[in-house]
Amino acid sequence: MKKSLAASLLLAAGVGVAHAQSSVTFYGIVDTGVEFYNHAATGGSFVGMSPLTGEVPSRFGLRGSEDLGGGLKAVFNLENGFAPSTGGLNYGGRLWGRMANVGLSNQYGTVLLGRQMNMTYYVTGNADVIGPSMHSMANFDPYLANARSDNAIGYMGKFGGVTVGATYSFGRDAAGPAGPSATNCGGQVPGDFQACKQFTGMLAYDATNFGVAASYDQMRGGKGATAPLTSSAYKDTHTVVDGYYRFGPGRVGIGWIHRDVDAAAASLRSDIYFAGVNWLPTPAVSLDAQALHYDIHGTSNSTLIATRATYLLSKRTSVYALLGYMINSQKGASAVSAGGSVAPGENQTGAMLGIQHKF
Repeated sequence: MKKSLAASLLLAAGVGVAHAQSSVTFYGIVDTGVEFYNHAATGGSFVGMSPLTGEVPSRFGLRGSEDLGGGLKAVFNLENGFAPSTGGLNYGGRLWGRMANVGLSNQYGTVLLGRQMNMTYYVTGNADVIGPSMHSMANFDPYLANARSDNAIGYMGKFGGVTVGATYSFGRDAAGPAGPSATNCGGQVPGDFQACKQFTGMLAYDATNFGVAASYDQMRGGKGATAPLTSSAYKDTHTVVDGYYRFGPGRVGIGWIHRDVDAAAASLRSDIYFAGVNWLPTPAVSLDAQALHYDIHGTSNSTLIATRATYLLSKRTSVYALLGYMINSQKGASAVSAGGSVAPGENQTGAMLGIQHKF
């Protein structure tokens, strides 16, 4: 009886040690509201709930780590994206559409395997004060808010103020149906090594009050993928350069995003220029404003003015108001609302009132 009791106590002690060296966190954001925009492509105005985003996209996830000793940790992250308006899955209907990866981490950086955010996502983190909200740069180029890679090997390391990162994908986006979150380009095809490959790289420097960053992103097409990248010979390249400066209770950010699509008759070049400011007049109030200009070379241009006011009801719950105004050239067709539509050449006003809860 005494031996049995001693064994039980030792087993319990061992379990306790294992738990002390490991951690798993369940977390998420639920963000939704009611939006409005006028001059829809089908005529009239829209009033309703967005299935895509609000102040930020809704998500929940699991992340964890295990201490392996000697400063080495095993890490993982599973993150889901969903639409509060319907309960449906976003990101092409994937269960873990935002992230699904595992890897190792130490003082020299982190290496991840699986679906992960790539460097085009990280590079604008400090300079883009509006982020992936209802009225943002993603309205010009939806990929910017969905910059993730399937079948990828990723690395990121921080050395003092310098951050270095890169990803390489064997097949950048395996999910369908086609859309900004799923382009049906799984790659990894025998006999076509270049199909759906993707490389992204980033170099950033952050000081006490300012920072600069640059990234490069090249993705290949594949047979059956979303147009225009329907061949592995076609490429879509993004280059980003941006920076920010912090002052007292505020921050300003500026940046430039160049895109070059090399896809025969569907080729295009475009540029996005943005500048914004974030100001915290009180700990409970955040005010943001950003101007963005989008130029498709030789075709059209659009300018977006986006503003946002957020009020914290608690550390986890906030309410917000968004207001955007899109100015389109004669052939411009950029919608003011994420996932919305606009009649070509029409200017457009959009607004949203929403609530967000973090857990």
